[in-house]
Amino acid sequence: MTAFLEIENLSASLKRQRVRMLRSVSLSVAAGEVHGLVGESGAGKSMIGKAVLGILPAALAIDEGEIRLDGEDLLAMRPADRRRAIGAKAALIPQDPLTALNPSHCIGPQITGRLVDILGWDKRKADMRARELLAEVNIDDPDRVMASYPFELSGGMRQRVLIASAFAANPKLIVADEPTTALDVTVQKQILKLIREMQARHGTAMLFVTHDLGVVSKICQRLSVLYAGKVLEQATIAEFFADPKHAYSRALLAATPKYTDPGSSLVPVDSSVTDLVAAEIEAVDEGWRLAR
Repeated sequence: MTAFLEIENLSASLKRQRVRMLRSVSLSVAAGEVHGLVGESGAGKSMIGKAVLGILPAALAIDEGEIRLDGEDLLAMRPADRRRAIGAKAALIPQDPLTALNPSHCIGPQITGRLVDILGWDKRKADMRARELLAEVNIDDPDRVMASYPFELSGGMRQRVLIASAFAANPKLIVADEPTTALDVTVQKQILKLIREMQARHGTAMLFVTHDLGVVSKICQRLSVLYAGKVLEQATIAEFFADPKHAYSRALLAATPKYTDPGSSLVPVDSSVTDLVAAEIEAVDEGWRLAR
């Protein structure tokens, strides 16, 4: 399949410190594919998604690399052109629906704004599309929800609103940044099923950020395993779960709770594995610092 998103040798660091945050990251996401980004907290998963969407924190700078979206190199564009290209082709499902939605505005304008600003639709047409989208994410009373404020909705309802908003402008790529973290287990299952159905129905490519290998096994076709901003392994889902190649990948898989064996002891990632990876990364970073 043709790659819709291509990242090549992407590196980023803190602007005022000689500290690398992403280390020569390369990966691709085909049209219609769901690609998982997995690893511990601080591995750089969300940072990659933010780099693609052009929303990295101001303290971070991209040092080198390319991010091509539908064949266009985003990093080679002028900022205004880059924002337009990303806005027209990509969207985000964020982690926490309560903080992602504006508490001072009703839900309706928070969905229709994308349609008016990005696609140039008039308000009436945008309102109709917003109601269709809310119905598509299984919200029974779109009119009530359109007129509601975020605090008047449950966590699951708010996340459904964010999913509807992400699909509103028919993006070709969606970055889903741990979209079920703030939800209870029962609602998580419903939201994951909904995301999978919406992605398949719209044929959208997706970069899916998560800690949960169980989720990856159900929703993704391929995955990249990260540690300290570096991709350690890439594989199809079948290949990874049958025979992970990197020692860290094997340790991460072994540390995953086994729901088929309740009461079994958890297996932490052994420090000898992470120490070895950290030493390899430090050796490369030292060369990078000397070259600057």
